[in-house]
Amino acid sequence: MGFVERRRRLDTVGAPEVPSALHGAPQSGQATPHGRFLPRSRLLRDAMAALDSGIDEAQARRVIDDIRQEYASAHGGVPLGFLAHCYLGPPFVDHQLDLDHAVVRHFAPADTVPEPYADARMLARSEAYAYIEIHSDGLAIPVLKDGSVVRP
Repeated sequence: MGFVERRRRLDTVGAPEVPSALHGAPQSGQATPHGRFLPRSRLLRDAMAALDSGIDEAQARRVIDDIRQEYASAHGGVPLGFLAHCYLGPPFVDHQLDLDHAVVRHFAPADTVPEPYADARMLARSEAYAYIEIHSDGLAIPVLKDGSVVRP
């Protein structure tokens, strides 16, 4: 099996969902690296889905800022970005959200996805995942539609 095709283990054990920064309730306390594997809140998943619905640039930046806050406070750090299946229809098959530059890009099948997102492209093409988180250490964490994560 190649890197992208390796077996993954579903991690359904975790703390209850934490209140989201998307509603102005910042979390106190220190985030731990183990927060990466906690379930993702419904509000966070909805915010990620909103980025694929053709919102304007100002609204997209607000949503991206809220996503950053949620990850920083509850999940042990902010990922570089995300890759997800695109529901806009042809010619697009997947899209990338780069949190550093607040950029949402959509890709057709023939387009080349930039590194470090390229390794997660086959996972993103599957509709089984809500999105794939790409972290600075090279870790790609698939998030299922119910918010649970698949551990590498």
